Amino acid sequence: MMIEHLADLADPAKTPRLVVKVGSALLVGKDGQPRREWLAALASEIAEARARGQQVIVVSSGAIALGAAKLGLAKGGRGSLADAQASAAVGQIALAGLWADLLGAQGLTAAQLLVTLEDLDDRRRYLNASATISKLLEAGAIPVINENDSVATEEIRFGDNDRLAARAAQAARADAVALLSDVDGLYDRDPREPGATMLPRVQGVTRAIHDMASTGSTSGMGSGGMTSKLQAAEIAGRAGIVLAIINGTHDRPIARAIGNDLGTLFLPRRRDGSLKAWLGGRQRMAGAIVVDDGCAAALMRGGSLLATGITGVEGAFRRGDAVAVRDSAGRALAQGLIEYEASEVEAILGHRSEELAEILGYAPRSAVIHRDQLVLL
Repeated sequence: MMIEHLADLADPAKTPRLVVKVGSALLVGKDGQPRREWLAALASEIAEARARGQQVIVVSSGAIALGAAKLGLAKGGRGSLADAQASAAVGQIALAGLWADLLGAQGLTAAQLLVTLEDLDDRRRYLNASATISKLLEAGAIPVINENDSVATEEIRFGDNDRLAARAAQAARADAVALLSDVDGLYDRDPREPGATMLPRVQGVTRAIHDMASTGSTSGMGSGGMTSKLQAAEIAGRAGIVLAIINGTHDRPIARAIGNDLGTLFLPRRRDGSLKAWLGGRQRMAGAIVVDDGCAAALMRGGSLLATGITGVEGAFRRGDAVAVRDSAGRALAQGLIEYEASEVEAILGHRSEELAEILGYAPRSAVIHRDQLVLL
């Protein structure tokens, strides 16, 4: 059974497992204190979903904002990396306690998972996270996931919980993600402009859809904008997961959106296997391979990446690392797990398969990136 409408998010037959993402501006007021009344109503919606037979995972922002208020740090704790890390360390305790209280009042058990970008980009750690989430859901708990900002740096962080929600949905094998935002959905232009129209459904995220997005967070408290939400829709879509953007500024926002069919539903155009979905959602690459037009066309037809079509190598990657594949114009085509070290690729690029053994001094592997380890973007 396929999800086709927002109302399907409340149907346990179509959406047995749902991820709900809550942003900082919704969770924390301007005074730095949690919006307990609004959160209590959301917790009741989660309890109602559970009563319908659905499993729910929460991806919650708010640790930095809560911690900054307790520490008295300016700019909501985002004035520097050190401020953000210190704020998160304090705020994570408050955030976990908040969700435990709110869900406990509904007879539910909250479980905290703090993850970093590396936790979900490393295949073994990703599978460990997936197993933990599955066990918690099986035991009847509500996993509450947040980025571990107390140790994350600019180089190894998601930077927003929209993309984290999509990656968590992949790990949880969820059916849908609901991003609670400060707008009703995706508009064909800036929603403040006259004549702006909201799109109720989007079939895949194209370049034209990206052009509609505005960057930046309107609240000044969070770190995501519409661009991050579209990136999240792409990550979710690779795994066949539906993503919805709905307005979270109202009481009982999920029920409001479903009851009024008010929001944007992103329907996936593909459903990659679990390995390729994970690989396509990776944000950090160890390097890049540049290919000629002939190779690019072969990849689009489902072929493996061979040395003969490579024109350039970037980075100091090792065998098994994830690397990007770009065409001659610099456009990202794919990403995959490389079979050679960077120095070896530099030695064999442009050469035919029968020449590789003599160049390398050993029997070469069948492809630089095999099609089973390659995902098209």
